[in-house]
Amino acid sequence: MKSAITLAKAFGFVSILALFGCSEGPAEDAGERFDETVQEVENSVEDACEDVKENLNAENEEC
Repeated sequence: MKSAITLAKAFGFVSILALFGCSEGPAEDAGERFDETVQEVENSVEDACEDVKENLNAENEEC
């Protein structure tokens, strides 16, 4: 009986964690904005690198 209660408590705890993990809140919004900003910076750096290589007539223009 004790193990059944412990198992039920563990299941309830994991369920609560799963619900909080799926909720959309300010932290998730901030994380998404951060990810988008990082992606934009990466794209800008890659574009700038390709432009420099193109202007130098490099054989390989990919960065």
